[in-house]
Amino acid sequence: MNQATLTAFQASYDRVAEEYTRRIFDELQHKPLDRALLDQLVQRVGNLGPICDLGCGPGHVARYLHEQGAAVLGVDLSPGMVEAARRLNPAIEFRQGNMLALDVEDNAWGGIAAFYSIIHIPREEVFRAFAELRRVLKPGGWLLVAFHIGEHMVHVDEWWGEEVSLDGYFFQPQEMVGYLQRARFGDIETIIREPYPEVEHQSRRAYIFACNPRSGGFSE
Repeated sequence: MNQATLTAFQASYDRVAEEYTRRIFDELQHKPLDRALLDQLVQRVGNLGPICDLGCGPGHVARYLHEQGAAVLGVDLSPGMVEAARRLNPAIEFRQGNMLALDVEDNAWGGIAAFYSIIHIPREEVFRAFAELRRVLKPGGWLLVAFHIGEHMVHVDEWWGEEVSLDGYFFQPQEMVGYLQRARFGDIETIIREPYPEVEHQSRRAYIFACNPRSGGFSE
């Protein structure tokens, strides 16, 4: 992902940050499976280390994890989203960051919740993203990634009345499993659900748990 694309991504989410927050912040109330899977993530990580809400937006996933007793932080590429998250969740640390090149030491986190942040990563860079996430996970740490199921790409140039430039990628679950295996994740588990009516975009959703093994080197 080149700098021009990153800049356009940041500017786009900055423009819609207020409306995005208004529409999305309470969405987990209407998504019981999402809550149950986040509960599982908290249980799997235990006391291993903090859980990062990666691509945190206004911090609603981080807030839910925090309410379940997890040590948590949030990272987002958009300064506007980070500002909203800090305002709404003053007890949680939020910072700006790029999931392809995180300013985080190796083995820093016990878990990562990446809910729909991977959808903005081009196919040819998804392995790189997962390799970076594995780098910052502690051995035995868990990743929970969520995405839309499909095989196409959607470009958006208008969102809620604002001019934007965003690409969104849909993935088949087995394709995503392949990227995770290539990045040397293990214990991979896939969950699929139909969309919740009148709550979200009407696409089928996939969630994948993957563990950073306690031994073994990085690939490539």
